[in-house]
Amino acid sequence: MNIGFLGLGKLGLPVALATESKGHNVFGYDISKKTISNIKNRIIDYKEIWVEDYLPNSKIEILTIEKLVKKSDIIFVPIQTPHEEKYEGITRIPSERADFDYSFLKDGVKTLSYEIEKQKKDKVVIIISTVLPGTITREIKPLLGKHTKLVYNPFFIAMGSTMKDFLHPEFVLFGRDDELALKIGKDFYKTISSAPIYDTTIENAELIKVSYNTMISTKISFANTLMEMCYHLPNTDVDEVTNALKMANSRLISGAYMSGGMGDGGGCHPRDNIAMSYLSKKFNISHNWFENIMLQRENQTNWLADIILEKTNGRVINILGKSFKAETNLTLGSPAILLKNLLEEKGTKVNQWDPYIDGEYDKYSRLYEWDKKPQTYFIATKHDYFTKMKFIKESLVIDPWRFMPSTNIDHELIQIGKNSKL
Repeated sequence: MNIGFLGLGKLGLPVALATESKGHNVFGYDISKKTISNIKNRIIDYKEIWVEDYLPNSKIEILTIEKLVKKSDIIFVPIQTPHEEKYEGITRIPSERADFDYSFLKDGVKTLSYEIEKQKKDKVVIIISTVLPGTITREIKPLLGKHTKLVYNPFFIAMGSTMKDFLHPEFVLFGRDDELALKIGKDFYKTISSAPIYDTTIENAELIKVSYNTMISTKISFANTLMEMCYHLPNTDVDEVTNALKMANSRLISGAYMSGGMGDGGGCHPRDNIAMSYLSKKFNISHNWFENIMLQRENQTNWLADIILEKTNGRVINILGKSFKAETNLTLGSPAILLKNLLEEKGTKVNQWDPYIDGEYDKYSRLYEWDKKPQTYFIATKHDYFTKMKFIKESLVIDPWRFMPSTNIDHELIQIGKNSKL
């Protein structure tokens, strides 16, 4: 099939490459000159597994919107629906709430539909952007002409592993609007994977997408609360507790996201919870569950900041890691950055370093004098790189992941949520 992408950013490009890997002809357009230049030069400035392997040999054609419409059987629309930075999850939650910003999506869909109408030929348009329930009907449908046949098909992927998640989904979700477009969409996905397809109303699909994301946040918040409990309870180990819960895969579903550590992060989850808390307030829902998830995330990060201040004993404080996901340079909505901001809010100077973002260890080791005097190190991102670092005697390492080596060390190690009260 001939598949077009109106947007080749951090979501669009990996999915386009995955689609191409299944034998389809892929065409793309992006409003960003930098994005287009990077694709033409076969480079990306973010970490995505498989993309660096597939991009050098890609035959994706970069076209004008006119040619994109003319040549494509299906056109995917992976345009961002961002929140303002204050809703990203790297600062305290603001008192006001807001919906997503749909201006980019609306501009893209309007331009696309206008071109489809000019060519006077039906085209299947599949929107994959995250939106709150009711948005497609309220904001998008009024922009469409009669030749634009709409399907809403949000993905369940994680940044950093987009290609893998797209090619191996748990299920494929469709919000139906046009039966023929739905059939064409399903036929396409049969070439991608054997995953089950779930089709429903557009409004249900909108709610399913944000519910999926916020359910992940719920699991993370729950596991992190258990971690905090184990920090205070003698002879407890949060990993032993959650490992048992993971075995209950009938009533408690899967064990994914059920390990204690840092709070939820990324471009979707914190902001989706905040957006859903906005919707809960709008409808006066009896209990704002989503507000509680974000408050738990913020309060526990603040608790970790207090532990750092309590235990540091005059040492310089270093946060190791900026990204929200191990082995990536993705920082959007990162709890590691939230932790730094909360410590600085308390009047504490903090150094922060991430090998995937800031570069070589030696430079920062010299800058922060890591080899000259004992300091405090908080492991904010679960990069394997940190397990190989050497800390001089009388340094303090605080590890909320409990993955740092605990043998043959001469520094102090605190593993949050493990074994005994400290």
